[in-house]
Amino acid sequence: MIKRYFKILSLILVFLFIMVPLFGQEDPIAATNAAIKNLSVGLDTAWVMIAAFLVFFMNLGFAMVESGLCRSKNAVNILTKNFIVFAISSISFWIIGWGFMFGDGNPIIGLTNIFFVNGGKDVGYSSIGWTQVPIWAKFFFQLVFAGTAATIVSGAVAERIKFHSFIIFSFVLVGIMYPITGHWIWGGGWLASIGFFDFAGSTVVHSVGGWAALAGVIFLGPRIGKYKANGSVNPIMGHNMALVTLGGLVLWFGWFGFNPGSTMAVGDGSAIAHIAVTTNTAAACAIISATIISWIVLGKPDLSMIINGALAGLVAITAPCAFVGVGSAAIIGLIAGVLVVFAVLFFDKMKLDDPVGALSVHLVNGVFGTLAVGLFAQDKITGTATGNGLFFGGGFNLLGVQALGVLAVGAFTFGIAFLVWLVIKSIFGLRVPKQEEIRGLDIGEHGAQAYSGFQIID
Repeated sequence: MIKRYFKILSLILVFLFIMVPLFGQEDPIAATNAAIKNLSVGLDTAWVMIAAFLVFFMNLGFAMVESGLCRSKNAVNILTKNFIVFAISSISFWIIGWGFMFGDGNPIIGLTNIFFVNGGKDVGYSSIGWTQVPIWAKFFFQLVFAGTAATIVSGAVAERIKFHSFIIFSFVLVGIMYPITGHWIWGGGWLASIGFFDFAGSTVVHSVGGWAALAGVIFLGPRIGKYKANGSVNPIMGHNMALVTLGGLVLWFGWFGFNPGSTMAVGDGSAIAHIAVTTNTAAACAIISATIISWIVLGKPDLSMIINGALAGLVAITAPCAFVGVGSAAIIGLIAGVLVVFAVLFFDKMKLDDPVGALSVHLVNGVFGTLAVGLFAQDKITGTATGNGLFFGGGFNLLGVQALGVLAVGAFTFGIAFLVWLVIKSIFGLRVPKQEEIRGLDIGEHGAQAYSGFQIID
């Protein structure tokens, strides 16, 4: 009975919202159309902002996962990095990143109204004109994605990087590197023009963060004690798996803003629901395959591998979530769960010390997810004319374009990141002193402890 009254009340409110402005109007038809338009824009804006808030909430997930997978003596440092990185991203993207990414320009970079989002005037950003939401809604939604790319780097370089060096790199990443390759794909640049597809950012966000992180890991070198004299791996265990589990679930939840929110409109409910289901299916299947593979390879169902399996599935489905069927999403997830386990072992074998598995999750599966569009895409499954992927009779054309995009973005991001890390190292230094690393960055960098008064053995 209550539900029935609620529905009636809702209909009355919608009726009044549309009809009240009509009283006293000379042209009621025009007034009705204007009211309907305002309602449509309002609903789209609400959806975009709610999705953006969910993606922002993912900052908590990253903070929990990264701090939990590292040692207690570095928890304050990691939490501080995860807290400040969105502030740095916000300023950097506002000052210049948005304009480079979405400003009208050439196939390489945006050149129109590039500074300070043109003061909120929606002029010169035709590449994102397809959504009717206000300019600041567009900006904020894209900002939370840009901040995610910088957060990815934080985990990979954890437990040995200088705090101020990380801040400087984050500013450059979000202000210059991320927007340029983003312009190629989402800003109407050259990759978009040849038919490259990345719906929500397997490449634009995740592999860009991964490539930048890889360069940083190479420059920093492994943590003290990570590898034995004979080259074998000395596992450095995380200090709080409860935090990691919490963070993993927060990220899974936030991804329902990341992927479905990228519609940036509520008009096509079928597409939103489809994307939500493909996203969840890939995550679920990746958890299962990561559990099985870690059980077989490591002898036990490793929790960190299981959680990273979920994240790997989510990263892998981010590009194709709107372009593939649910069955294909399941296959993509199963493959992602396998990839992340073997990628962690591979990077360890190569002595590339990544404390949280960010390279395995975001770089490896960002690349795979992008290629998965070329393998599993079904033309217009949610309305977008992608053409069919290889496994659906489309041949190698789409796969080839996706592979070209992966190579181009990877070469550019890794190359520029390498130079930026080199400059920062030359001027400011990258790695904390040996004694500070042994004692813990919490005391050396921040003069604080995460668990003051408790005896915690790392």
